[in-house]
Amino acid sequence: MKPLRDFDIAFVGLKPGAHSFQYEVDESFFENFEEPREFTNCKATVNVTFDKKSSFFLLKFEIGGTMTVTCDRCGEPFELQLWDDFNQVVKLVDNPEEMTESEEDPEVTYISRTESHFNVANLIYEFIHLSIPMQHIHPADAEGKSGCNPKVIEMLEKMNQQAKENDNPIWKGLDKFKDN
Repeated sequence: MKPLRDFDIAFVGLKPGAHSFQYEVDESFFENFEEPREFTNCKATVNVTFDKKSSFFLLKFEIGGTMTVTCDRCGEPFELQLWDDFNQVVKLVDNPEEMTESEEDPEVTYISRTESHFNVANLIYEFIHLSIPMQHIHPADAEGKSGCNPKVIEMLEKMNQQAKENDNPIWKGLDKFKDN
């Protein structure tokens, strides 16, 4: 976990107010986490605004960059643009474990008053994953045409047409119950 020490923010020496931090995230960052990924070739920039208050911190994460994902429609890889922002509140408390168990707000993190550093690596990991849309489909080009492989789209259209032609007549009577 030594590489993740670069994501520590030493807040004890910071004056109250807003402070900016920038992190460059690439493939080596994700090697520190064991979970499987649905993307490769991630190159992201994460800007963190750390607003220090007396007993809590307001963090704003701005995610930007690119990654390679597989298109759900045609199966071809493409470069997905990332852009999103997230807010997180970090509260300094005497009993962080107890507070974490009793509170279920995902936008609030509790740490001990005795801490001197706050590591943002796990939050960056989560926020990058949350920046990925549920559906991965090639974006349309400037003319509005799909960026998907045209041969695959043609084959899907043929299969769709064949499915319509081969509809079993036994199910046709059920259409009248659709709106009920």
